[in-house]
Amino acid sequence: MVNEKMRGLGACRSVIRELFEYGKKRKTEIGDENVFDFSIGNPSVPSPAIVNETLTCLLQKKDAVSLHGYTSAQGDAGVRRAIADYVASTHNATVNPDLIYLTVGAAASLTISLSALTVAGDEVILLAPFFPEYRVFVERNGAVAVPVLCDTKTFQPDLDAIRAAITPKTRAIIVNSPNNPTGAVMTKESIEGLAALLSEASKENGQPIYLIADEPYCELVYGDIEVPYLPHFYANTLICYSFSKSLSLPGERIGYILVNPDAEDATAVYQAVCGAGRALGFVCAPALFQYMIPAVIGKTADISIYDTNRRLLSEALTSYGYEVVNPDGAFYLFVKALEGDATAFCERAKEHELLLVASDSFGCPGYVRISYCVTTEQIQRSLPAFKALAESYKTEK
Repeated sequence: MVNEKMRGLGACRSVIRELFEYGKKRKTEIGDENVFDFSIGNPSVPSPAIVNETLTCLLQKKDAVSLHGYTSAQGDAGVRRAIADYVASTHNATVNPDLIYLTVGAAASLTISLSALTVAGDEVILLAPFFPEYRVFVERNGAVAVPVLCDTKTFQPDLDAIRAAITPKTRAIIVNSPNNPTGAVMTKESIEGLAALLSEASKENGQPIYLIADEPYCELVYGDIEVPYLPHFYANTLICYSFSKSLSLPGERIGYILVNPDAEDATAVYQAVCGAGRALGFVCAPALFQYMIPAVIGKTADISIYDTNRRLLSEALTSYGYEVVNPDGAFYLFVKALEGDATAFCERAKEHELLLVASDSFGCPGYVRISYCVTTEQIQRSLPAFKALAESYKTEK
């Protein structure tokens, strides 16, 4: 016998991954240039040169035994200090390197944090639309995912809906800003309102409600948009960060958990994080990429290309009659499907070789997600297909 819950997860991939695999198969059939794959958030912009330069330098100059050996379970002390110093100076914040835990990317950060904070029966609020794997991460530990829809006019948190969803079992809320899939960035006003609400509810519940901030896109913002540092607003915050998206390193899986020193029982929370990492086998993140971090932290790939893609796609789709959510960050466009059933809309899109992700699994039906972290050339070539798809609906009216 096997764990049937785990078997089910393995037998049925996420909608995003399923579409990604379909795209790879389709490309072998008709050619890469004929498939417009917008399924997955896989950065198309090269990593900044300092990444390869640092890795090369480490491989050439650092002792091979120590370079490829174990670090401390929670991560190398020098690397954790470098992260703490960077975050402290960037955000004028108090950061303790002994409350930082190196991980294999944001997915591990979230899984560890949820395992550290929740037990079976606890509830975790997910602000919809949300990355579908949040539900998997929450339910793996026996906790209950509680989706709460954002205001679909602004895609800011709906504070009244959150207040109504909080119960004595509420243990945490996950926020993701810039958001996958909408690209929305939480405003200072939204954060202040959410912080006040969570503080009040924590007092009523007699235990803290933790804010888990999933922040792999925090550097990927456009114009004069800023991503506020959440611990400044709410003490009981854990930050889950990944170098995946900003540095174009999705395949290398390196990130960290930062426990706010001002959190209630911060040391106990961190000990629970360390214990969860141990129980899950998420100890000693890849050493080579740990040692890379001090040289690259704060650097990004050339995100101006994503901004070009964002403007090009958003303006074109709007002109064709699509209703588009204007993204302030990340590299996703959230678009209203041209019929009520987003899955059916995506199936029709496939007829034009457009691979779009239906929003149902994001907890917000009726939309599709378009990942525009592709080449600008692909977007340009795809525009006639988007136009033809829109016109196919107009002819039915």
